[in-house]
Amino acid sequence: MAETNYVTQETFEKMQQELHHLKAVERPAASKAIAEAREKGDLKENAEYDAAKEAQGLLEAKIKYLEGVIATARILDETTIDTSRVSILTKVTVTNMGTKKTMTYQIVSEKEANLKDGKISVTSPIGKGLLGKVVGDIAEVSVPAGILKFKIENIYV
Repeated sequence: MAETNYVTQETFEKMQQELHHLKAVERPAASKAIAEAREKGDLKENAEYDAAKEAQGLLEAKIKYLEGVIATARILDETTIDTSRVSILTKVTVTNMGTKKTMTYQIVSEKEANLKDGKISVTSPIGKGLLGKVVGDIAEVSVPAGILKFKIENIYV
């Protein structure tokens, strides 16, 4: 996982809190569940033990993944963002040239993407298509349904 993960300070802190919770609370609980299941006898036919071991494996994988994301995180400062062109963490108001509908998106990392909140990933087709554009540009975005054209109306933080 050598790629850089661009995140805000808030998201970085949330990831650190989640990792701490997994290590300090979830990991001991998983170990306890395994110990309790082990006490119930024959491990060959102990479904509870198997389930506890599997849950522990999934937990450890999640911890390892989160540690990797945190290790490669680069915290972006919103006060230093150039709003002359679309880049990560900028908000961009676009008009869909086909539907004439106007919407605003914030370009964020994959970890922060949430379409309901208007946050789209920098690696999504629309995110990639908008990157580097300036106000007035027409971005042509290739999506499974075809080509969408977006006019850049405004860029801000």
